[in-house]
Amino acid sequence: MSILSGISTNFFGLDIGTTAVRLVHLAGSGPTKSLVKYAYVPVESTVVLSDSKADQQKLLQTISELLSQAQISVKDVAVNVPSDRVFTTVIDFDRLPTGDLAKALRYQADSFIPTPVEQSKIEWAVLGDSPKEPTKIELLLSSVDNEYIEKRLDLLESIGLNVIAFEPDNLALARALTVPDATVPQMIIDIGNKATDLVIMINNAPRLTRSIPTGSEAIVRSASQNLNVDQKQAEQFVFKFGLNKDKLEGRVYEAVIGTVDVLTAEIEKSIQFFQGRYGTGVSRIIVTGGASSMPEFPVHVANKFGLEVEIGNAWRNISFSADRQAELLAVSNHFGVAAGLAERHG
Repeated sequence: MSILSGISTNFFGLDIGTTAVRLVHLAGSGPTKSLVKYAYVPVESTVVLSDSKADQQKLLQTISELLSQAQISVKDVAVNVPSDRVFTTVIDFDRLPTGDLAKALRYQADSFIPTPVEQSKIEWAVLGDSPKEPTKIELLLSSVDNEYIEKRLDLLESIGLNVIAFEPDNLALARALTVPDATVPQMIIDIGNKATDLVIMINNAPRLTRSIPTGSEAIVRSASQNLNVDQKQAEQFVFKFGLNKDKLEGRVYEAVIGTVDVLTAEIEKSIQFFQGRYGTGVSRIIVTGGASSMPEFPVHVANKFGLEVEIGNAWRNISFSADRQAELLAVSNHFGVAAGLAERHG
């Protein structure tokens, strides 16, 4: 599922994140490709989030530096779209021939997407029969602002890259972290800086996507306020002690649990919605980002929902030599999106 899609058998995944620009290049075909190279270069979040020409030029220099560092000669690239820039939803729609479906969807798109149709790039994919209405089908629908895509396209083409696909962060991440063709529902929880992305997958397809406006920034802010320490100290506390009740007499736990409870309440709502729609519950939760970096958070989630919880591994569907395992697992938390983009089938 991508906003712009071309065909290529030799391309790399490029994740333009808020703290770093990352790439993953794979080789081969089939369900498991082999790792050729991965690399990253740090970037200031103010640069990535800014539309000013000066900052865009800095971003361009950072990407060029990354390509040079990785010695990438491949020009075809699949690129991420940040979750806050794209709207993705699953809808029920009339069962129509493909040509008629495209026309009807375009005509009715205003009722499904938050931005004006004429200002948006819209892509859709048929997931199968609707679980609720036998006469309808289930569609995955994504839309993103035209201007954003065109600016990013111009930026990357200016250094000779050929963008074959733009894909939402959460869908690329889900591809990397989940077991391919799994018939049981798998939920990904990715705590980012400002928001937490949720995706529930069945058979390689997302059935629920959601962004919750509570991220690690809010958790750190709670620690800062309740422990009366500065942000840097609070961040150290959160990612060193997390939800461990035995450390510092449980003071960090008490300082952040209120915000964590807000987050887990929203996760619970999503699980309940999914169960109500599909008649089956989530069987496994995969945590990544801040969700896996915060001590005891995975255990907290496992206990709360009574489900198996595992730490996401960006390289789980990629082959590499055994002697690189420790090296790759150490950076796994940061390469899920880039790896997922590189795992696309062209």
